Amino acid sequence: MAKLVIGLDYGSDSVRALLVNAENGEELGSCVHHYERWKHGKYCDPVKNQFRQHPLDYLSGLEITVKGVLAKAPAGAAKNVIGIAVDTTGSTPVAVNRAGVPLSMTPGFEDNPNAMFILWKDHTAVAEAAEINKYAKTWGGEDYTKYEGGIYSSEWFWSKILHTLRSDKQVRKAAFSWVEHCDWIPAVLSGNTDPLKLKRSRCAAGHKAMWHASWGGLPAEEFLSGIDPLLSGLRDRLYAKTFTSETPAGTLCAEWAGKLGLTAGIAIGVGAFDCHFGAVGGQIEPYYLSKVMGTSTCDLVVAPLKDLDGKLIRGICGQVDGSIIPGMLGMEAGQSAFGDIYAWFKNLIAWPLHMLDGEEAEKIAAKILPALEKEAMKIPVGESSVLALDWMNGRRTPDANQALKGAVLGLNLGSSAPMIYRALVEATLFGTKKIADRFTEEGIPVKGVIAMGGVAKKSPFIMQMCADVLGMPVKIVKSEQACALGAAMFAAVVAGQHKNVQQAMKKMGGGFDKTYEPVPASSKKYAVCFKQYSRYAALVEKEAMR
Repeated sequence: MAKLVIGLDYGSDSVRALLVNAENGEELGSCVHHYERWKHGKYCDPVKNQFRQHPLDYLSGLEITVKGVLAKAPAGAAKNVIGIAVDTTGSTPVAVNRAGVPLSMTPGFEDNPNAMFILWKDHTAVAEAAEINKYAKTWGGEDYTKYEGGIYSSEWFWSKILHTLRSDKQVRKAAFSWVEHCDWIPAVLSGNTDPLKLKRSRCAAGHKAMWHASWGGLPAEEFLSGIDPLLSGLRDRLYAKTFTSETPAGTLCAEWAGKLGLTAGIAIGVGAFDCHFGAVGGQIEPYYLSKVMGTSTCDLVVAPLKDLDGKLIRGICGQVDGSIIPGMLGMEAGQSAFGDIYAWFKNLIAWPLHMLDGEEAEKIAAKILPALEKEAMKIPVGESSVLALDWMNGRRTPDANQALKGAVLGLNLGSSAPMIYRALVEATLFGTKKIADRFTEEGIPVKGVIAMGGVAKKSPFIMQMCADVLGMPVKIVKSEQACALGAAMFAAVVAGQHKNVQQAMKKMGGGFDKTYEPVPASSKKYAVCFKQYSRYAALVEKEAMR
């Protein structure tokens, strides 16, 4: 049997294990587990933009999916697994004790949301992000946001930590350090959760924690304590060095080898964020916008370091050496809500179904989005008066502002559900165009789009509209598990099967199964609609900031 690797992909709702042939990328099977506590809405308050996940959901998902995918494989497959790599959402940090154990796994904190992982889309730290941004521009020293696009977000590491320290005295007293989800799972697998010793992800640190080699790692103690004395001393309990994901985080410890049915000592890679691994699984190319489309989007571009020497890209989610492909500059942007907007609208109009039997209601609700899409396709471009803004979860890029809200304009008594749905889809793709335009304005050419994820695979309507709105081809990645496949590619490199990520992409990539070409007539009409969207967006943002 060929050598095998496992890619673990922790998404917003579930974790997936993908078993892959390390030599040629053949996907031998996958297993998905939906987080039990999350599924029932525990520890979350959407009205307050509070989204927390319990580490026990992550650990049970790890065991269930790895054992599940191995159970589907031919006999003896487990003995041929040579490596594991992990991607997660982010920034999704957690407070840990001196041993690196999340506080929610210790007595007294089991049901405390502040002791759990703070999911990427948690926006409870908007005020803290604003303070960080103001201080970075006025304190008189280095502007530590300059490699983060110049604006620090409430979705990121320091904002979330500061908000938690301010709001929960018990967590503040018990927290020794903080660890990103993508760092914690490899640490657990390798049996080294010591927060001072575990290997930290360059991807997470560079894009979300203001880490940069030019100033020796994390922002200076003087800067952090100046924001708030509650941050004093924390820097020394975090890290100075970071690692790109072709680096081993360690080897599988005996405890987890026994739990998973694998061989102790196999390679465990340094973790990273899901979309960054997804870009690798989707065979990203320099100056192509790699768009991972799910509940939100992550839009990534890579370029040779020499091409951007000294250039700062305004309003994105960071530019980091090696965050996607080691040796290249990784640039991140994205939208805080994408598929979540479609799901929100479905749930909105399906509200009366709550009065029906649960199973019957679920059957009807499952038909709503396909029916909306079918009818929305019949509406000619530009002929509906309905216009929407895609800020239902704030705006990530360009120019992060999580205080913004979504909106729908131009309703009348003839406005139908398909019209509103179409306007929401158009808004999400106009948001995509804003990102592509920002890269272009900043001197980063966008040659085309590589799309992956659930929306990209399932909706020809949305993907054709994407090509038309952007006016450029959109290639759809063949693999349905691009993030997990990217993790498997890194696992193969860490295990020594391939010498670098580029070789792994070439040998293990599945290619593309479709390309959507823009229709010139539609692109011309969407250009008019985009101008309307831009004018409305500017007006709403101006009013919101008063």
